[in-house]
Amino acid sequence: MNMKNLNISLCVLLIALVRLGGSAPSSFNYGDALDKSLMFFEAQRSGKLPLQQRVKWRGDSGLQDGFQQGVDLVGGYYDAGDHVKFGLPMAYSVTMLAWGAIEFSKEITNLNQMGHALWAIKWGTDYFVKAHTQPNVLWGQVGDGVSDHYCWERAEDMTTSRGAYKIDEQHPGSDLAGETAAALAAAALAFRPYNSSYSGLLLVHAKQLFTFADRFRGLYDDSISSAQQFYTSSGYSDELLWAATWLHLATGDEYYLKYVVDNGVYMGGTGWAMKEFSWDNKYAGVQILLTKILLEGKAGPYADTLKQYQAKADYFSCACLQKNDGYNVQKTPGGLLYVREWNNMQYVSSATFLLAVYSNYLSATKANLNCPDGQTQPQELLNFVKSQADYILGNNPADTSYLVGYGAKYPLHVHHRGASIASIFSLHSEVGCTQGFELWYNRAESNPNVICGALVGGPDKNDGFSDDRSNYEQTEPTLSGSAPLVGIFAKLQSLYGNIGEGYNHNESPVTQQKTQSYNQDESQVPQQKTPSTYAGKETASKTSEGCVAGCPVQFLHSISSSWTVGGATYYRHRVIIKNTSSKPISDLKLVVKDLTGSLWGLSSTEEKDTYELPQWQKVLNPGSECIFVYVQGGPQAKVSIKSFQ
Repeated sequence: MNMKNLNISLCVLLIALVRLGGSAPSSFNYGDALDKSLMFFEAQRSGKLPLQQRVKWRGDSGLQDGFQQGVDLVGGYYDAGDHVKFGLPMAYSVTMLAWGAIEFSKEITNLNQMGHALWAIKWGTDYFVKAHTQPNVLWGQVGDGVSDHYCWERAEDMTTSRGAYKIDEQHPGSDLAGETAAALAAAALAFRPYNSSYSGLLLVHAKQLFTFADRFRGLYDDSISSAQQFYTSSGYSDELLWAATWLHLATGDEYYLKYVVDNGVYMGGTGWAMKEFSWDNKYAGVQILLTKILLEGKAGPYADTLKQYQAKADYFSCACLQKNDGYNVQKTPGGLLYVREWNNMQYVSSATFLLAVYSNYLSATKANLNCPDGQTQPQELLNFVKSQADYILGNNPADTSYLVGYGAKYPLHVHHRGASIASIFSLHSEVGCTQGFELWYNRAESNPNVICGALVGGPDKNDGFSDDRSNYEQTEPTLSGSAPLVGIFAKLQSLYGNIGEGYNHNESPVTQQKTQSYNQDESQVPQQKTPSTYAGKETASKTSEGCVAGCPVQFLHSISSSWTVGGATYYRHRVIIKNTSSKPISDLKLVVKDLTGSLWGLSSTEEKDTYELPQWQKVLNPGSECIFVYVQGGPQAKVSIKSFQ
């Protein structure tokens, strides 16, 4: 079988191994759901795609974005099922990805997903840095929603307007600038342990953008009118408080904490009690972040004001838990939070993430949540988090997963241009603007590309769902819906799954291996029995191949799990690269030979069998480690050092 000739996504083969059945499983593989959620961000990438792109049906696109205005705006993410790059929801999504990487760092690292998580964040922050061309200028949108929605075409074929829109001193946008500042500040925290120089760069832009947002106030959609029909802002006070809070956490500068205290009443932070947290409304997020500072005893002279923020954080949490004296968030008969008719799942994932985080804060300080209907322990918040996540993954009246590609039953007619049209690598001819509607949009058949990890809009208030491509309220995915899932699934996997394993032993890794093995016939996969020493424990060996005496790097090679499928056994190999010298090591290149499966955690190079450390960890400091993982059958791959400085 020639794998190059198969135009099929990584996820399609993956699904073939999932057991068929009508009922939802009693437990879920949250690690697998996490991996798919991160893959969705790869499917949404705009710009020049990297060699390690896992979503193979996507190609380069938007390579001239911003050129008409004399600025480089190539990159970033497409918002949903269309090809507009809306700055406000994109920035919010990056903030949520970064918050997840910060709050659940250990859990994500144990799942060997920190590399993919940071890469998803960086794809956004690199774009924001380019879009922030001057201290008081931010390019906030590329593409026009109206003309874009008149066409149904692949991103690689785009013929619609790629006009770019900005905010500046004469045309302010405090909400957009504030949210982008929050995203960059949160990302700076996420990257600090791995790349301090990049973290510092992000903070420079975050501070400038906050100052711009605060000094030149106004609604961004008054300045970028083409956004009004799609992402109308309800106000900018919450974004100013949100940005200041993140900047305080990222810098430790009391100026930003004093800002949220002094402006708590005027900007609504201590006054607004919310039952929604979203790309447009950040109050609940601000209130829970500031409660963390209070619970940790770091409020100092601002404790009284932060207690007012805490009261509103408790209101939001109690409303979700249905313990708020009747003033609760609506739920469907099946138990799902129901906030809005249009794409309700994005509000579910955001609220669920907040309660997962708040549970952490309460547990760490041995505190409880005080609700009008009774005191609540942190575990009850986690029980709620699990109930919402399980509903998303299939424990619901429709008995379907709303995370595309996960489980035996999930939406097949996702409202997404790229997923619904054959890949450019199989259908080489251009699909025109209206031709896409005629030939692809109106098709009764399933989408040809499975957009793994896409969280669709979800069911209505009665748990009803129609898997119809034209039903965009229910079948369209968004960045802001999927971003909170990364932290949620990481937390749940650490509690209810096998720590250190991102996949079910009966699914993903085997099929991913086959998908990325070039020109390899399936019959050539080595078959062997699982050694008894591998069952239930890791086996490890230390090597320092490719080095003379005094080698500064040591490899700890272990097998953490195994699968047997159709008589063939596959192993999950975990390799720790440790700097055993007293000096930093940079530009480390490794040779990995006899690799027949997929590899995660290293960046491929143009040289055969040669890999380098990921971009967020170019330097390996003394005593520090880098981890990569690969899956294959038969003997382990041979890892050696090619060069380093």
